[in-house]
Amino acid sequence: MESFEQVAAQYDPMIHQIIRSLSIYKNQEEYFQIALIRLWEAWNLFDHTQGKFLTFAYTIVKQKLIDELRKTRMQKNSTVTRSEEFWSSAESSYIHQPLEEEQLLSYCSSLTKNQTIWVLSAFLYDLTVNQIAEQHGVTASAVKAWKKGALTKLRTTLQLD
Repeated sequence: MESFEQVAAQYDPMIHQIIRSLSIYKNQEEYFQIALIRLWEAWNLFDHTQGKFLTFAYTIVKQKLIDELRKTRMQKNSTVTRSEEFWSSAESSYIHQPLEEEQLLSYCSSLTKNQTIWVLSAFLYDLTVNQIAEQHGVTASAVKAWKKGALTKLRTTLQLD
């Protein structure tokens, strides 16, 4: 029985051919290593009385590379990376803006504390009802009630002006 080093050297062209046939052009070394590991597994699993090792190895290695390509594609599709530009714009949008807060607070003089919390959270920090509820440890229904009361009072106040 020959050593795995001899098998690896003998099947090196086959692995490169499979990589080319699958149009793998990025991370070729990584895929080559995966294929080599799978070749070693196939070499250990193969029953020499069952047929030709070449056919068995080709099928096993190619299937493993196809599985890895699928896995990589799924990870790539499910992972969203944001650009540096996004993070800098997101960061700048949450910078405390005292003038906007003062202007909003000037409309909130007739509101309760909770209604004021809703106004500031919704308009200054752009939070949803669920986010506000979570942040203040109350139910979403409670925050909706704050919203309803605040909007009613604000409409009345703005109509008088």
